[in-house]
Amino acid sequence: MMRHGFFLLTFCAALMGCAVAPAQERRPIAWDGLGKDPNRTHVTKRRAASPAPAQDNPNQEREKVLATLRPYSEAWWAVHDEIEAENDRTLGTKLVICPRCVQPSPSGEDVTGSIR
Repeated sequence: MMRHGFFLLTFCAALMGCAVAPAQERRPIAWDGLGKDPNRTHVTKRRAASPAPAQDNPNQEREKVLATLRPYSEAWWAVHDEIEAENDRTLGTKLVICPRCVQPSPSGEDVTGSIR
């Protein structure tokens, strides 16, 4: 019985390693949409949906240009790639991953294994 308690305690301690963030590192965390939003500290009233200003969406002008171009042309792909790069940059600023959970690869590039 003592051995089971030791394994349970070790398992719980390992899980807490990534769940606990230092006090000075209070950034928003990813929320799956289920339950209460952990990023909200207080309850606020929902406002009626209003169109967002153009400044909130930097891709708005690019999407208008994309709609005028011939689909899958070189210019279309250039604008499409700019939109995707901006979306990736925006997501990268919002996505927070525990720095202790991510181990950088030794060579600095992605490496896939082989079964041979």
